[in-house]
Amino acid sequence: MKETPLLEVRNLQKSFTVKKGFFGNAKQLRAVDGISFAIQKGETFSLVGESGCGKSTTGRLVTRLLTPNAGEVIFNGQDISGYNDNQMRPLRKDMQMVFQDPYASLNPRMKVKELVAEPLLIHTKMSTKERDKLACELLETVGLNSFHAERFAHEFSGGQRQRIGIARALSVRPNLIVADEPVSALDVSIQSQVLNLLQDLQEEYGLTYLFISHDLSVVEHISDRIGVMYLGTLVETADKDTLYDRPLHPYTQALLSSVPVPDPKQKKERIILKGDLPSPVNPPTGCRFHTRCPSCMEVCKQVTPVYREVEPGHQVACHLYDEEIMKHV
Repeated sequence: MKETPLLEVRNLQKSFTVKKGFFGNAKQLRAVDGISFAIQKGETFSLVGESGCGKSTTGRLVTRLLTPNAGEVIFNGQDISGYNDNQMRPLRKDMQMVFQDPYASLNPRMKVKELVAEPLLIHTKMSTKERDKLACELLETVGLNSFHAERFAHEFSGGQRQRIGIARALSVRPNLIVADEPVSALDVSIQSQVLNLLQDLQEEYGLTYLFISHDLSVVEHISDRIGVMYLGTLVETADKDTLYDRPLHPYTQALLSSVPVPDPKQKKERIILKGDLPSPVNPPTGCRFHTRCPSCMEVCKQVTPVYREVEPGHQVACHLYDEEIMKHV
């Protein structure tokens, strides 16, 4: 019997109303346009893609910091996509978020112990002494010292601030952590420390991660499965080894070709995509990637490809893997 996913997203959609110019007509920016995926308990599922593809919006929809226009977000068996703030409040402790910018996500007027203990104040009935004690323990857990608890956020480096953000997310023992570009603002040496910390905490606390990043080398280090997004849609999903060994979608192939190789003697063929990312306000017809795709066919310009499973656990949205269409090409 197949295990029920901790998180399941079905046909999730989110649009924002935008205006161009002072007298411009209102238009809909389709940030997330019908994506579906599932995350099993204890798994790390990563979303990757270029800036503006809808990764961060997806993370905020999953945690209900944003309300979806359509689709379902099923968390622990509950469809929470239509929940209001009061209904979501008891679930907040089960899903926490680590934000991209550790400088902006921590209140500069609060001491570190107050920052880490703030979720406990909302979701538990602990006394101030109990909260402070747990905050100090969590700081030790993420590699800081308990005497740091009396300091303010501006007294720490970027890596240390991100550790504080992780400690705060851990304070209420969540089941799911959405990590939105958690290492992109950090130096490379600090990135590896934070990634190793996230993996250690996952093993210790049985955490499930939705990891959002544009950096494929970072994603390779931490992921179990990976979903590739382009212009609000998922174009390919597979386990890590399959995706890196046998990428199917031309966009995924181009992204992977850009990952630097540490060996200077090893030559790697780069796939250079032509053109800029189209506007999500006015996306291309048919396959959204056809304007930049080196394998574009006439059918790609007219017909939207079906997101289908082409081998067990490997889904892709591309006409190249549609047998019926390829018979007529």
